[in-house]
Amino acid sequence: MSKAKAQTLAAKDLNAEITKEKEMAAGGKPKGRQESSNKGITARQINQWLKQAPEKPFYSKLKPMLATLVDEPFDSEGWLYEIKWDGYRAVSFIHQGEVSIKSRNDKSFSEKYYPVFDALKAWKVSAVIDGEIVVVNEDGTANFGALQNWRSEADGRLLYYVFDLLWYKGRELSELPLTERREILKSILPVGGVLRYSMDFNTGGTAFLAEAKRLGLEGIMAKRADSTYVPGDRSRSWLKIKANKRQEVVIGGYTRNVDTSKPFSSLLVGVYEKGKLKYTGKIGTGFNDEQQKEMMAQFAPLVTSKPPFTEEPDVNKPSRFRPNPPKATATWLKPKLVCEVSFAEMTSDGVMRHPSFQGMREDKSAGKVVLEKEADTVEVVRGTKKKNNGLTQFEGKNTGKTLLNPNEETQVKKVNGQELKFTNLSKVFWPKEKYTKRDLINYYHQMAPFILPYLKERPQSMNRYPNGIEGKSFYFKNISDQVQGWMDTYLYHSDADHSDKHYLVGKDEATLLYMAGLGCIEMNPWNSTVKKPNHPTYCIIDLDPDKNTFEQVIQAAQVTKGILDDMGVKSYPKTSGSTGMHIYIPLGNKYTYEQSKEFARIIVTLVHRQIPKYTSLERTISDRKGKMYLDFLQNRPHATIASAYSLRPKPGATVSMPLDWSEVKKGLKMTDFTIKNAVARVQEMGDIFKPVLGKGIDLKQIISSYSRSK
Repeated sequence: MSKAKAQTLAAKDLNAEITKEKEMAAGGKPKGRQESSNKGITARQINQWLKQAPEKPFYSKLKPMLATLVDEPFDSEGWLYEIKWDGYRAVSFIHQGEVSIKSRNDKSFSEKYYPVFDALKAWKVSAVIDGEIVVVNEDGTANFGALQNWRSEADGRLLYYVFDLLWYKGRELSELPLTERREILKSILPVGGVLRYSMDFNTGGTAFLAEAKRLGLEGIMAKRADSTYVPGDRSRSWLKIKANKRQEVVIGGYTRNVDTSKPFSSLLVGVYEKGKLKYTGKIGTGFNDEQQKEMMAQFAPLVTSKPPFTEEPDVNKPSRFRPNPPKATATWLKPKLVCEVSFAEMTSDGVMRHPSFQGMREDKSAGKVVLEKEADTVEVVRGTKKKNNGLTQFEGKNTGKTLLNPNEETQVKKVNGQELKFTNLSKVFWPKEKYTKRDLINYYHQMAPFILPYLKERPQSMNRYPNGIEGKSFYFKNISDQVQGWMDTYLYHSDADHSDKHYLVGKDEATLLYMAGLGCIEMNPWNSTVKKPNHPTYCIIDLDPDKNTFEQVIQAAQVTKGILDDMGVKSYPKTSGSTGMHIYIPLGNKYTYEQSKEFARIIVTLVHRQIPKYTSLERTISDRKGKMYLDFLQNRPHATIASAYSLRPKPGATVSMPLDWSEVKKGLKMTDFTIKNAVARVQEMGDIFKPVLGKGIDLKQIISSYSRSK
């Protein structure tokens, strides 16, 4: 069979599958349960997956995980492809007969979309699920405009397409791979009715998007099969590819043409850019008379005398498409309402061509509406991916843009508006690998978007290696004599030597590269910020081996996770980049260093009781007798530890790399993550360590609950 013929037959099969899904949406009768995408999945296997998930009390609030928009489809193994449903994202919480359905901005959908509420109540499960509420036409195509105006079954067929299961019967499933979460979901979801399983298609993204366009769908979703669920994160493990250009916009006013009988003639809309509303165009199509009347009622309390845009648009400006536009007057509105539009293209000055109104977005906050730019698919997917012992790794060199050219010894670059001078760029910092100071600075330039959240607003204990890892190093904490006007500093009085020190405070990429230019191979921020210097952002368990094998470090990390899971505490591991591992627990700057240290002391004491043969709580090295030190004293004020994504002054130019707990197992090596592959991994997976900067645990409740259980 020719390749062309095979592709034609594959397209027909895919067309048939999508058409069948649309027919089911339009009211077709299902025949039995949804067939599993993974053959041989048994109830026993599903139960095993559930047992692997940690126990966690029911919760009723969650920011959904978001997808990254990319510019074109792709064909790659290890991805699931789903239909992108044109509706409202909805997370549902079901427990002990109570149901709540919430939008992305935590608005209740329970009353408005009562058939979904009734179906969830009748389901009688305890679960947290994620999905999309849609209204479908007679052919099964989602109609966003109909969803906005839906009041009853007479307004269209309402469905809830469910695609993820995050909590079930007391188990937190978010850290299980996507495929396992979906199989568990599929095994419990009722067949037919309002609740629908959003099936995945066994195909490539290119063919799938082509068929989606032909069948009038909004687009497709591509999700990495082994991805975990990170609430609130715009992940690069979930991608969306649109069939047509769509954009959420903020309504800043409307026009009314002279002699028109309609309530308004066009909407004046914009998007936020650096906190200011930038005008992006005038929308004059896509709404009917009934919609206009409803919208005018929403507009009435928002009328204002001043335009909300950075520059007042000329509503009577002629264009080559309309050289003699009708005379119109503008009414300005406070920028509170959001709608969605489709458009042909964006002009060079940021105005949409041929925009058409699609519907109001009640689930979005106006202040968060920015121009959604398509990421480069090649940059996101990163080419050839390989699996080694369950670790996500990447072949070849980093493909991000470098800052410094490969030839000049001294270069001046403008970073965040500041001119930075970099010298001695060919000096070798890692002799065996021949990595230079230039490589060090280029690495931090590429890693800046990911490491900066862990440095910002934190005093930096700079450890300088001016002659590389085999030269002498020294700490440079007091920057008083070298401070420049653009730098932020933090004044700290040292009781040790009775002196005042001005610490450099992490601020932006300029600060980061300034430190790298001084020869700071590793970044050592405080655990707290200058806003709350006595209250750390996180608690750290430092597994510091002596004569131990790294396999024992992994075992100790697994024991630590088990203890924290029993307490209902989420934890996040990373390699130290040296010989050990660090386990972080988010505190949200709510507790003192002393409270953090004492909580860490409790944890390491419990760990030591389980594995006393090769662990120690002794602070003095000689007293440890070659055993692994379970260090809780890293939680004292001003103690520092290598930041996530920091390079280390070790052979191989290793990196302190955040890990998914599924990667913490036999076969993991410190050398898996180096200056040569770390950027590619992080650009592919996103920042999986982000939750450590979140709101933090309720320490009092956890200690109290754990004490009662024991």
